[in-house]
Order: sequence, then structure tokens, then C-alpha cells
Amino acid sequence: MPTEKRIKGDDGEEVAFLYLKKRGYKIIERNYINKIGEIDIIALRQARGKPPKIIFIEVKSQYEPESCGLYPERSVDSRKQQKLIRIAELYLIEKKYPDDTDWQIDVIGVVLNTQTRRANLRHLKNAVAV
Repeated sequence: MPTEKRIKGDDGEEVAFLYLKKRGYKIIERNYINKIGEIDIIALRQARGKPPKIIFIEVKSQYEPESCGLYPERSVDSRKQQKLIRIAELYLIEKKYPDDTDWQIDVIGVVLNTQTRRANLRHLKNAVAV
């Protein structure tokens, strides 16, 4: 049986997944795991006239009122950022992407309200300097 933390994470990731799809992101993988760790969503995004960019997305979720007005995405500290960079780099190597592949790491914070069945989502694009 999944833990409450896993359920919360899954709920937030589903909200983020639907948000990204609606905005034209092509989802490549969800819950990608390698020897370094896990990244929640990997997507492809192509702006007009530009080559596609790989977007690695870390999703942080919280239920109201637990969030107390805080931002769950702020929990991605420098240590977590370095880990996300290593996961992304290993992914690109494993999948044999060219060295000049354009990529970035985004963070999405989701605050879920179980009473109203609504979510407040914040998408921080290119949140981790690579």
C-alpha cells in the first residue's frame, strides 16, 4: 500500500502532467530512475523555428492546509539541484543524445486542496542552472 507521501506525490505529478500536456509539451517519460535517483517528468518542447529542447521536471507537492502558505518547490535546495543535474546528464548519455542537445531543468510546485478538489500550480522554468 502506498504511503501518504507517495499518494501526495502521485497526485501532484498527475496535475503537473496534465498542465504540461495542455501547454504542448510532449511527455517522453514519467518517473525515470537511474543509479543516481529519479526525475518525475521528462518532456520535449519545441518553440517555433528552434530545435526541440529536453525539459527535465521535478514536481514538489503539498496538501493544504499542511502547506501553511509555503511553496513546496522551495524544497529543491542546492544539493537536490546538483542531483537533478547528474540524473539529467546520465539520462542524456544513456539515451545517446548528441552532446549539443539543448536541455533545462524546471521545477513545478503543486499545492493540492482536498476540500475544493483544486490545485495551485507554479511552474519555474529553467529553475536549475546547468
